[in-house]
Amino acid sequence: MTSEPSFTKLVPHKVLNQYYSSEDARQAFLDTIFDKTSAHYDRIEKLIGFGSGPWYRRQALLRAGLKKGMSVIDVGIGTGLVAREAAHIVGDATLVTGVDPSAGMMSHARLPAGVKLLEGKGEAIPLPDQSGDFLSMGFALRHLSSLDTAFSEFFRVTRPGARICLLEITRAEGQWSGRLLKIYLKTIVPAIARVWSRDAETARIWRYYWDTIEACVPPEAVMQALRTAGFSEVRRHVELGIFSEYQATRP
Repeated sequence: MTSEPSFTKLVPHKVLNQYYSSEDARQAFLDTIFDKTSAHYDRIEKLIGFGSGPWYRRQALLRAGLKKGMSVIDVGIGTGLVAREAAHIVGDATLVTGVDPSAGMMSHARLPAGVKLLEGKGEAIPLPDQSGDFLSMGFALRHLSSLDTAFSEFFRVTRPGARICLLEITRAEGQWSGRLLKIYLKTIVPAIARVWSRDAETARIWRYYWDTIEACVPPEAVMQALRTAGFSEVRRHVELGIFSEYQATRP
């Protein structure tokens, strides 16, 4: 008789005291800032990504194995940037279910009719066991409270043979490219966000993004946590040195 695996609490990054004082306060901070800035999110994302976001997300999903007719669980759906591309690929929006703890973000989601929205966290997904053929997460891994707990949930809600695709920005390995990325994301992007939104909190959330990227555990730790959760064929595809696509299969 085998016992269920024991999951430790591998946090994506340390407590960031300039934003919240403890791990317990982290979720309250995230809930507040995402709700406050949700109205401006898509416009700023399109601007700083030079309009390439939809194309990149679609290619990443295809690389991970998403195909027509698959049912998709999009964790951290936010304003629907990944879910929109997933719906196009699978050919039926009713096959896509989005989960997010921010009601504000989901209220600004621009999605094809039929996509289902559920309020919930990646660490406690409000879906039955083996609900999906594919699970995606777009640039929200750093906002989880525990990678082990979340990845255990990802395993639970996916069917045998299901594919997962977790998109994330990781630090550039080169010294100069790393400095340039830091200048762009920590200084230039928040300034752009402040001007376009005329909102200090919108600028603050983009600074927070960089700080979480800089503090995040290394890719090897993410991949090992996926293996510990039970996933196989775990690998990382990297674009432009910073866009990491964690791919795996649910045996």
